[in-house]
Amino acid sequence: MTLMEDAQSKKANGLIKSAAKAENLDEEFIRAGVADGTIVIPKNVNRKLQEIVAVGKGLKTKVNANIGTSPDHIDIAEELAKLDAAVKAGADAVMDLSTGGDLVQIREKILAASPVQVGTVPIYEAACRTVAKGGKISEIDGELLFDVIEEQAQQGVDFITVHCGINKATVEVLNRQGRLAGVVSRGGSFLVKCINATGKENPLYEHFDRLLKIAKKYDVTLSLGDGFRPGCGFDASDGPQLAELSVLGELVLRSRKEGVQSMIEGPGHVPLNQIEANVILAKRLGYDAPLYFLGPLVTDIAAGYDHITSAIGGALAAAYGVDFICYVTPAEHLRLPDVQDVHDGVISSRIAGHAADIVKGVKGAAERDREMSKWRKARNWEKQKEFCIDPVKFAKERAKLPPQQEDVCTMCGEFCAMRDE
Repeated sequence: MTLMEDAQSKKANGLIKSAAKAENLDEEFIRAGVADGTIVIPKNVNRKLQEIVAVGKGLKTKVNANIGTSPDHIDIAEELAKLDAAVKAGADAVMDLSTGGDLVQIREKILAASPVQVGTVPIYEAACRTVAKGGKISEIDGELLFDVIEEQAQQGVDFITVHCGINKATVEVLNRQGRLAGVVSRGGSFLVKCINATGKENPLYEHFDRLLKIAKKYDVTLSLGDGFRPGCGFDASDGPQLAELSVLGELVLRSRKEGVQSMIEGPGHVPLNQIEANVILAKRLGYDAPLYFLGPLVTDIAAGYDHITSAIGGALAAAYGVDFICYVTPAEHLRLPDVQDVHDGVISSRIAGHAADIVKGVKGAAERDREMSKWRKARNWEKQKEFCIDPVKFAKERAKLPPQQEDVCTMCGEFCAMRDE
């Protein structure tokens, strides 16, 4: 019996209890959300987890960090260091997006080392295997893809991104309307190439029941991927994106019917004035499924600073109802991120998520800010460090230029406005 089926039958479940404790909420609130699909708790039956995190309506905004190798840079030790940096910075989940090296071994090591939930994009491995055998991306075989999904689920992956909303009909919308930046999702682009080259249907869409069977067997959460997410502001909210979103909503209902947890992924690059509409549409067309947004990035000219453009968009999106933010690092669009990039990306997204949680009235969010302000007024630096989002950064910055008087900082010194005397 899956977690959703447990919740629907009101059967006691330790995952729900752990999630409720982490959120400081009543267990019944979590159980009801899991039962109706507005909350998910990604947790593979084959994996032990130190930290149980729920994602969805009424909960704290969660943050995911992407790690993984590329064909140009393969260093398992570095990826494990990124995992450690992400967890220490407060990431609630990580995704292994490796496309270089021994993918099974890399994933095995990440799963063993990660105290948080781990996700993957199985079509990446299917593509790597196809190319390694001399094939083209457009020749990815459906049977191979399902084999990879089953193998990864058996290995212990907690959630998988599957681009099921890309089908012959939605690709026709894309081909007819065109785009400035085209398809920027790797998994999405693979499937578009397959459909355009062969005329065959996307196996993930055509055989969605088979996918549900695997997900149910291992209680893997389906992250219904946005293969047509806009890769630039000019492509935001267009026909292909919304056509795919409509299909994903239908698949959410099919998932719930089978007791399989699911969430919907979202854009992407979206101008500030379109974010609210994107969230409203995704929630409505997705039947209030948890939303997992990449950013969104609000401008396209900030290469090297896209953790900032993402945090701006992420704060707005989460305030309007997004539940899960996938971080963006300063290296986005430029190179594979390093350990420091991972840390900076997680912190930026956590700031965005917390700012949104204050707006959403999430329990404890505003209270934490109140505590920080109280200790700032009291000039109690140790307490400020305790309540700030990055205590290590706090300590380092303060140590760079120590004040002559310990109760102030070197910005104002003895002229500090917080002093009462």
